Amino acid sequence: MNLETLQNKKNECREWKNVQPWYEQIQKLSQIDKSNLDIDYGDWFTVGKKEDLTQEEFDLITDAAKKLIPWRKGPFNIFGLEIDSEWQSNIKYNLIRPHFNLKDKIVADIGCNNGYYMFRMLEDKPKRLVGFDPSPLTLHQFEFVNHFVKSDIVYEMLGVEHLEFYNHKFDFIFMLGVLYHRADPVGTLKSLARGLNSKGEILIDTFMIDGDEEICLTPNKRYSKIPNIYFIPTISALNNWCERAGFENIEVLATTITTSEEQRKTPWSFDQSLEDFLDENDKTKTVEGYPAPKRVYVKARKIL
Repeated sequence: MNLETLQNKKNECREWKNVQPWYEQIQKLSQIDKSNLDIDYGDWFTVGKKEDLTQEEFDLITDAAKKLIPWRKGPFNIFGLEIDSEWQSNIKYNLIRPHFNLKDKIVADIGCNNGYYMFRMLEDKPKRLVGFDPSPLTLHQFEFVNHFVKSDIVYEMLGVEHLEFYNHKFDFIFMLGVLYHRADPVGTLKSLARGLNSKGEILIDTFMIDGDEEICLTPNKRYSKIPNIYFIPTISALNNWCERAGFENIEVLATTITTSEEQRKTPWSFDQSLEDFLDENDKTKTVEGYPAPKRVYVKARKIL
């Protein structure tokens, strides 16, 4: 597989008619060159203060950020501009934060979206951070934030299927909210294993269903109005997938029910969110009649 050809998509996509306006907005930010900005790695990932900018500069940043709607992951505070994303990703990050130490490690975030989690991970001082996501929109959201952060994070417009062909392997891989989008979950987990160094670890989260049996739900067409959801396992089935893929020390970190505190409509997101995806008369079910979204967080180590 020629990854260089695929990596050129990042530059080629700038010419796409639906992408070019985003790129042009990011280019305008070159007018604002700030250094030594205050960064807060808290729930609202924050860069700078409003008083660091002129009103003209603040208006330019606001216009650029609004051109990049919808913002699904966040929240961000950029010079006092609060980008209140659909997902309050700080809830997920704070849940998993006690379970890893990234200092001096080579780290990948598969399905990194706009990089919110990676920006938070900078506080850990990893040796290298690489995000994988093929979406042009989230690439430009990342570049919008990183224009001011000036981090060394590498953003690749690649997917998990390219991981094993990448030019180096990783010590720790995150894959948050991706596995249920893959038609071959065991094959996907094998790709993660092949992308890891010896004794490397993964931390994943995925939809789950309750039950002790080693089974999974296979939605017909849509799940919670999402079209590309293939398999939703019990924890027992997920453990089997991980073992078959070459992992050991499989640890369930937490299970959570998705609530409107974590996922909801905002002026920065789509016009529909979780409340529109659930049965209006029974919030324990999706609009299709399936169990409402529940997640399991799992950490595992590559078998030597």
